[in-house]
Amino acid sequence: MAIKFNGEFEVKRTPEQVFDFLTDPQKFAPLLPEFQGMSVEDPTHFTVKVNVGISHIKGTANVRMELAQAERPTRAQYKGQGSVAGGNVSLVAGFDVSPNGDGARVAWQGEAQIFGRLTSVAGGLLEPLGRKNVQKLINGLQAALS
Repeated sequence: MAIKFNGEFEVKRTPEQVFDFLTDPQKFAPLLPEFQGMSVEDPTHFTVKVNVGISHIKGTANVRMELAQAERPTRAQYKGQGSVAGGNVSLVAGFDVSPNGDGARVAWQGEAQIFGRLTSVAGGLLEPLGRKNVQKLINGLQAALS
């Protein structure tokens, strides 16, 4: 099952400041919904731990993340793989940053692929929950960059 998402927002920070925030997992990872912790392996690899709960399936997901693309100050892209209760997830999330007056515009897009028993058990709940959690993350990013 694939869930795609995208949007954009504007902030009163320079593109360089936005890029630096987006490429520092210590700053943005705690904004993830249900964030439980993180371990950093090197400047481009880290693992986040988040709580997940859909229907009667609850647990902790460990997602290995890689900063796959970093073109300061215009583009950051992450790729991740992890296991969640009853399945696996593969994701890609990108941020394109451009100047906008005295601030920056951030266009974001991504896709999550969910595999395994989780898709058959949770089915139609996955997409609305995914969209809700992505919006929480984006709201947190906007607030942190304001």
